[in-house]
Amino acid sequence: MFKWVAAVIGFYLFRYPGAILGFFLGSGIDGFSKSEASGPNVLRDMTRQKVSPADFELHLLSLCSIVIKADGTVSQSEMDYVRQYFVQTYGKEKANAIFRTFNEVNKKHEISAQRICTFLNQRTRYEVRLQLLHFLFGIAQADGSVSSSEINKINEIAGYLRVASRDFESIKAMFVKSADTAYKILEIEKTATDDQLKKAYRTMAKRYHPDRVNTENEAIKKGAEEKFKEVQKAYETIQKERGL
Repeated sequence: MFKWVAAVIGFYLFRYPGAILGFFLGSGIDGFSKSEASGPNVLRDMTRQKVSPADFELHLLSLCSIVIKADGTVSQSEMDYVRQYFVQTYGKEKANAIFRTFNEVNKKHEISAQRICTFLNQRTRYEVRLQLLHFLFGIAQADGSVSSSEINKINEIAGYLRVASRDFESIKAMFVKSADTAYKILEIEKTATDDQLKKAYRTMAKRYHPDRVNTENEAIKKGAEEKFKEVQKAYETIQKERGL
């Protein structure tokens, strides 16, 4: 009952962002502590300058809500994906605190992807922003497929995050498969020589190696490991095609 009421209230007060938070707050995330105003600062060890408590989490949740409603449909599987991430990362109590704070913030401010990304650009390393795109694609794929509207929205966010087009296409290829997926992941053309292939693999393996994402956050580590595996898989696929 609480889940339904929270969702309805959220919808009418804040449109889609509030409806999403209504779902989060009413879907089994128990034990909210009023004394806990924010969760831990994810990626604190990768910031360029000090980030105030909960800023990263709130901005990440805002980007999540933008992607979830990109195709005009609020998918429960996508919301589950985000909810599970925050619960896994912070625990139920702190995740609930983050959602509650997000809800309060969005009563006063409209969510702006450009403003959020400007904030993140000033405080996070490039590798972290690549990981954010990987996470956003994971949300989009949670319902079984990534729609064109979701791709366009994530591409827009990538632009605001100052992520190179080739890097965006590489990450997209990990979720949207095609005949030349392996080449896109390694950011090379099919006409690339074997030496160029090896060089591209070394470059991408270094860029996406989990050690580049230096954090104790298990969820972030997992995402980095997934990207690294996709790079290895792409390289092995092309090697097999070429009989190397």
